[in-house]
Amino acid sequence: MTHLKNAIRAGVHVKILRDITNRLRYGPDAPQSDELIWVHPRDVVNWYKPDPQNGAPRFRRRHSGMVAPGDWDRSTKPFGSHLKLNSIRQHFEEGVPWEDTNLFAWMLKEIDTHGRIDGCYTREDLIARYERLDRIFEETKRTRRLRPHGSVNDTRREHGGILVHIARDGTPLRDGGGMHRFAIAYILDLEKVPAQLGVIHPDAVASGVLKELRKPPG
Repeated sequence: MTHLKNAIRAGVHVKILRDITNRLRYGPDAPQSDELIWVHPRDVVNWYKPDPQNGAPRFRRRHSGMVAPGDWDRSTKPFGSHLKLNSIRQHFEEGVPWEDTNLFAWMLKEIDTHGRIDGCYTREDLIARYERLDRIFEETKRTRRLRPHGSVNDTRREHGGILVHIARDGTPLRDGGGMHRFAIAYILDLEKVPAQLGVIHPDAVASGVLKELRKPPG
């Protein structure tokens, strides 16, 4: 029953129809919802910037695998300062304790205001969460590989992983969740990082960029 509820929440039934439609339209190499792709983290230089009034809708994970025409992919902002990224870099690069970062303080405030954040309900939950992240960092630093989210979290394909949209020229655009895992890969300058395919422009599909994006690190 839990798996069924999670599938409904993730919109799997809609995604299955999208996969069928994509395959009929683009052939056997068509993009798939929640598909696992591989990108070099340092190639991500822009965020996708939702601007609905100017043709750039707000995309969610449920839109994964959607082939979207138009100029949405031109709406971007530089991959610069970001609360999560800044705090994660402070911790791993400068040795600042998690509890002393702005991110930890913000998440505590979210718990006080809304009762939970990212599955955490208490300060102790947050501490445990970041202890797990420390272990992931050390493993990734040692192996130089970040394991796909779906392989360790029992999710559909790469659902819940680092969400990346693909612009018309094949450029990856960050959006949504997965910031902690992405920041680890970025800090360690990994060759490639596993990501969840978000929305992709039809020009990118036509150029065959997915063939390269599907290649795991050598």
